Amino acid sequence: MGVVTAQEAIVLLDRLIATPSHSREEGATADILEAFLCARGIDVQRIHNNVWAKCKHFDAAKPTLLLNSHHDTVKPSAACTIEPYKPLHADGKIYGLGSNDAGASLVALATTFCNNYNAELSYNLVLALTAEEEVMGERGMRAMLLEFERVGIRIDMAIVGEPTGMNAAVGERGLLVFDATAHGVRGHAARNEGVNALYKAIADIERLRNYRFERCSELLGDINIAVTMISAGTQHNVVPDECKFVVDVRTTDAYTNEQTVELLQSVVECDLIPRSTRVRASAISEEHPLVKAAAMIGRERFVSPTTSDMALMPFPSLKMGVGESARSHSADEFVKENEIVEGIALYRNMIDELNKLI
Repeated sequence: MGVVTAQEAIVLLDRLIATPSHSREEGATADILEAFLCARGIDVQRIHNNVWAKCKHFDAAKPTLLLNSHHDTVKPSAACTIEPYKPLHADGKIYGLGSNDAGASLVALATTFCNNYNAELSYNLVLALTAEEEVMGERGMRAMLLEFERVGIRIDMAIVGEPTGMNAAVGERGLLVFDATAHGVRGHAARNEGVNALYKAIADIERLRNYRFERCSELLGDINIAVTMISAGTQHNVVPDECKFVVDVRTTDAYTNEQTVELLQSVVECDLIPRSTRVRASAISEEHPLVKAAAMIGRERFVSPTTSDMALMPFPSLKMGVGESARSHSADEFVKENEIVEGIALYRNMIDELNKLI
C-alpha cells in the first residue's frame, strides 16, 4: 500500500461534502469511507454507519490508541450563501457543510491510519469513523464502544478529531439538563386562594442559583448551574398549580453525573428530573503519554467549551483536530487546505512521539 497523500485526503473531503450525511442519515458517506479504506488494502469493519478498522499487526498485549472522528453533520443553515453540498475551493479554502466539523479531521485521521496500517509500533492503532455525533445517538459512538467490547478490543486512549486548531483539548465539561416541576394548588387570584407554584419555583431557582459544590475540579473549575426556561399559568386570574422550568448544568470531573443529580435533588423541593446522565466531563492527566506527546510537538493545551464524543469515552482521551471550532455549524462553513496538510503532518508527528513514550 502506497502512502496516502494530503491531496488524496482533500479529494475524499470533497466527496464527503458532496454527499449529504445529516445525523442518522450517514449511510452514503459510510459507503464512501468504507470504499476509500478498502481500496488501500485495509480490512474494514462496519456497524450501522460506523466504519472501523484495526492495524494489520494488532497485538492484544499492547495498549491501543483509538483514532476517532465523525462523518455526520448538522443540517445546513438557512443563512447559507453557498451551496452546502457542492465543495467550493477559493482562496485556499474549501467551503461546504461538514468541511470543518469534522470532515477535515476525519480525512486527516483516516490518512494517518492508512499510512501507519502496517507500522510496527509500541501500541495498536484502531480507526473509528463514526455516525450520530451531533445528536449523540444510540448508533454512533455508543454502538461503537459496544462493538469493541463484543469483539474483545480494549481501548486504552483516544485522539478525537474535532476542530481545535490542532491544539490539544485536555478536558471538556459534561452536561446535565433537568426538567423541573414545582407543584401548588389552583385557586382564584382575587381571593388569594391556593398555593402558587410559580412562587415555589422561584424559591427553588434561588436555591439552585446560590448552591455551591464543596469540590472544585483542578482542571475544569466549578460546576455551572443556569436556569434557562420557565413556564407557568393559564390566565391572569388563576393561581397556577404547576410551574415548569429547565436547568442547564455543566459538570466537571469533581463529581460523577449521578452524584451531581443526587446533590441538586437534595437542595430543591420541586421534582428535578435529568433528561440523561451520559454526557460526562472529560479530563486527562498532564502526565498521560498523549498529553506529553502533544507538548513534544508544540501543541498548546486548553479546556474545550464544547462537547463531543469524548463525553461517552470511559478511557483517557484528547480532542485535537483540523480547523477552528468557531466555524462549526456556521452558515458558510469552510476549512483551509493548508490546515489539512498541517494536520496530517502533526498527527504523524504525534504517532511518532507517542511511540517513544509507550
